[in-house]
Amino acid sequence: MPMPAPDFSWHFTPGNRFEEEDGQAGTMSLVPAGELWLPTGKVVACDPFVALGTGESEPFTAEVPPGRYRVECAVVTLTEPDEGPADDEPPHLRIAAARLLIKDTAPVTWEIAHQAGQDPAELADDEFFAYGVDAGTGCFYDAACDESFPDCVGDKGPLWDAFAAGGDAYLGPHTITAPGTGHNLIAFMSGWGDGAYPTWVGRDADGDVTCFVTDFFVVPRADEAP
Repeated sequence: MPMPAPDFSWHFTPGNRFEEEDGQAGTMSLVPAGELWLPTGKVVACDPFVALGTGESEPFTAEVPPGRYRVECAVVTLTEPDEGPADDEPPHLRIAAARLLIKDTAPVTWEIAHQAGQDPAELADDEFFAYGVDAGTGCFYDAACDESFPDCVGDKGPLWDAFAAGGDAYLGPHTITAPGTGHNLIAFMSGWGDGAYPTWVGRDADGDVTCFVTDFFVVPRADEAP
């Protein structure tokens, strides 16, 4: 069985606070990201600067009814021991998790999101399926949208422009829409940067998908907290 999901309700509750062993503290906030259009209901999560438009990112096996669904990010404001954010410096922010909300009901079970051909039963207790990040960025989009962003490659195009604009919104989330099709994606920086990050599927008591959540490993797990 794969690594169990953390308590994501904690991540997405504004005002929650954690403290690391070195005394660094984090306070949670919630940032809405707008609506994601899923014309087929087949969800893809990946590093868009690496995988978008390549056809290499398969959708998850968990599908949802086509529609428009809210995305939101759990953002951490980090402070060092015994000090608050400096008046002359921007706060130290990191995106801890990103959530695609399908239903406004709390999940009662979690499963590791996986692609066709992947078997969660083959994972050890500390293992998980994940997408690789090599440009410090993650996103959600519909599988039908993969080829709708030919100008979002490398250091050019609207995706690059959104993150390069800087300012308070440099972390994202950013919504990029293809003018010809209306397809969109929602992208955000990935926690501490590059790595491999799992996505989890929450389900309600009837087995219906309620959400997809990508964890960027910024919030300590319950068994790691001091």
